[in-house]
Amino acid sequence: MTSRPKTVAILAANPALTSVLTMVLAGDTRLRVRPFESEAELFAYMRIAPLDMLVVDFDREGRPAYEMVEAIRLDPRFVSRELPVIALTRSITPPMRHQAISAGIDEVLVKPMSPRHLLQRVQARLINRSVVGLLGSGYRGPERRDRVPMPKPQPHQSRRSTDNVVPLFPDRRKPMHPGLEPLA
Repeated sequence: MTSRPKTVAILAANPALTSVLTMVLAGDTRLRVRPFESEAELFAYMRIAPLDMLVVDFDREGRPAYEMVEAIRLDPRFVSRELPVIALTRSITPPMRHQAISAGIDEVLVKPMSPRHLLQRVQARLINRSVVGLLGSGYRGPERRDRVPMPKPQPHQSRRSTDNVVPLFPDRRKPMHPGLEPLA
């Protein structure tokens, strides 16, 4: 038994990027890709047909992407309000990051990026079907506290708690046997 194709909407910054992204995503036969030139076209479609995912560009003209996603989440006329959203941008600032999280944008990909990378992210989101946040709860971002228990650093470790490198092998500069000095 085959499942129905997943419908992905694309609203990119320009027609050329929309075409490239549409072509690459449409290469997956499990996806039905719907490119849109404007927010008005996207909203008209969303009132009559369900979407499984939205790819939107922060760098496009018009209303900011996070405001558009908030409008989708809050408008009961849309068939699919709780769809996963991947946003594209040339650069991300701390305020933009906060706005994306509060609007319920699941991922932000920094351009330039490979269209194949976007395809992989779309496939991962649709398989996991994870949507950030719940309507009406206020905070729409991912719950990160206590997601993965982290071991407490031992007092004898020389590693700082802010380091993001975990040593896998012993330090070869220290002598393995007392009395032997390491080679320079």
